[in-house]
Amino acid sequence: MPSSLPLSPFLLFFFFFASPTDAVFSSLLAAAGDGPRFTEAPHFRNGVHCPSISAGAGRAAACDPSYVHIAMTLDAHYLRGSIAAVHSILKHSSCPDTLFFHFFAPAGGRVGGDDLSRLLGSTVRSVFPALRFEVYPFRAELVSGLISSSVRVALQNPLNYVRAYLADVIDSCVQRVVYLDSDVIVVDDVRRLWDDAAARLDSAAAVVAAPEYCHANFTRYFAPTFWAEGGAQAFAGRRHRPCYFNTGVMVMDLHRWRAGGYRRRIERWMEVQRERRIYELGSLPPFLLVFAGEVEGLEHRWNQHGLGGDNLTGECRRLHPGPVSLMHWSGKGKPWDRLDAGNPCPVDQLWKPYDLYVRPSSGASSIAAT
Repeated sequence: MPSSLPLSPFLLFFFFFASPTDAVFSSLLAAAGDGPRFTEAPHFRNGVHCPSISAGAGRAAACDPSYVHIAMTLDAHYLRGSIAAVHSILKHSSCPDTLFFHFFAPAGGRVGGDDLSRLLGSTVRSVFPALRFEVYPFRAELVSGLISSSVRVALQNPLNYVRAYLADVIDSCVQRVVYLDSDVIVVDDVRRLWDDAAARLDSAAAVVAAPEYCHANFTRYFAPTFWAEGGAQAFAGRRHRPCYFNTGVMVMDLHRWRAGGYRRRIERWMEVQRERRIYELGSLPPFLLVFAGEVEGLEHRWNQHGLGGDNLTGECRRLHPGPVSLMHWSGKGKPWDRLDAGNPCPVDQLWKPYDLYVRPSSGASSIAAT
């Protein structure tokens, strides 16, 4: 049965086409009395070889070492993407019951007396009744004073900076987490990513593992004045050549993150940016400044990124050559927007089977997940 969270067609237009802030989302929900509708996902079961997991739920249960931990955000415009991403992860997992999700949602929003983060969590529960997860309200004021203007307004959303605060919020018993953006689809067993990254992080005593792209022009992620004023010194003494990596797919060692004070290191670069404008993008450059040259590289198959085009026009792009385990619609163009506008890119058809959103004019059976 689909989740009973209907919005009027008029409000749905604003929800999915106007890219509202969470404050606007709150007012829309209050006016409608409900939220968008999603059909319930199929229940995916463990294979016979899967490890057993402790009974229970919540943060205490998350301490079971058999879990694969995945962190994502929940917000207004990206809720549909987050649900599709979770659906894809579960569908391709050999041991879906061993996945534990850590969702970060905006704190402070109220909808008819209810907390916005709680409402978003309830929506996830209605779609995935058996999912093991925790929702953490994220206070925008933790980072809002550090955020600078960017080439795209969406990149200024405080939730884009959650990845720097995971270790401060997730229980200290959790050693590692896979951070994923909401505009991804996983078409492989996420445990393979988890195990490969764990082996690489352990062998190098590193903090972050992610696909690297050393062919990219690293200098273009920073202003010319940054390099002219000796910016290269920021990367001196790194273990490897500094290369670009996309922060939408990372495996992070939270113990080492906490011990090394990496959240504060990222914040310091954001403070520099506020003072003298050393880059144009949002949350990516501070991560490059702290980690480029220290990342443990993963196979490119785990982040086929850029499918949303660039940050200004969102033009159509093709998959990169080679195997694909994760597709990432980074850039301006999101598949749900382009599909609803009736002008999808060919690659958006690969996202569509994981979409569980119920359109107002359709019944749940018409979009049942495949």
